[in-house]
Amino acid sequence: MTAAATTLARSQQRLAYALTAPAALLILAIYLVPIILVLVFSFTDFTLVRDGMSFVGLENYRQMAEDENFGNALRNTLIYAALFLPAAFVIPLVLAILIQDRQHFRSVLEVLFFLPVTSTLAAMALVWAALMDSKQGIINVALNSLGFDAINFLGDPDMVLLSLAIISVWSIIGFNMVLFLAGLTAIPPSLYDAAAVDGADTPLDRFFRVTWPMLGPTAMFVAVTSSITAFKLFDTVALLTQGGPDRASEVYLYLAFKEGFEYFNMGYAAALSFAFLLIVFLFALFQAGSADRRVRY
Repeated sequence: MTAAATTLARSQQRLAYALTAPAALLILAIYLVPIILVLVFSFTDFTLVRDGMSFVGLENYRQMAEDENFGNALRNTLIYAALFLPAAFVIPLVLAILIQDRQHFRSVLEVLFFLPVTSTLAAMALVWAALMDSKQGIINVALNSLGFDAINFLGDPDMVLLSLAIISVWSIIGFNMVLFLAGLTAIPPSLYDAAAVDGADTPLDRFFRVTWPMLGPTAMFVAVTSSITAFKLFDTVALLTQGGPDRASEVYLYLAFKEGFEYFNMGYAAALSFAFLLIVFLFALFQAGSADRRVRY
């Protein structure tokens, strides 16, 4: 390489660094710096009701291990995720397959199913609260008219997590359906023709031999993002149940919020938040790694 070419290459490299520096600094400011600060505060007894703070080592993490509320919140979050994830994955997939081949009204159906995504979940949660009201909600009115007993959706400890999962599934169906539709559109029709020659005559044969294997990357993305969404449950709990009844809907992030902004134990709340980040990261890493071995790109 000549001296002129080397100089040009170095000049282009410096220009590339200069152009990417603002984005890199923005990512550092928005993502990495807060994570580092949360990690630092998790080793202190920082509280909003006292000046100053002291280094307490792993005391907050030891308290977490002995805290019954932590175990309850983690258990509630896992139960909620177990209710939410299958529905958030299967229902959009089925809807996408049913809509894909429609000649008429496909666009109308796509818009109708996507509408909840464009809505403010906080406002729609209040609508759902009215629908699920134990006395005057339209759902219980319909159940009573059919001869069934009314259900206390948000006041029954055995029903509240399922009710919250229904609201969350309703809000995410359209988004996941659009992702699956994009994946289905990318599958070459010739693969279905080849599968038909090999004897794949029924819709189930075509799904398991062609659609499902080709949807692998999309399915993995939907699974990982839906899992993260499940663990991030907070707004509907804060608006509708405040963790009740009897802590039956107190999920992980709501517990961290209460510790930080109701009890002002910011150090303990920081430890909860950092542990939450690790749990979600490890779960997503395991899920992506497990799915990646089965996905064909």
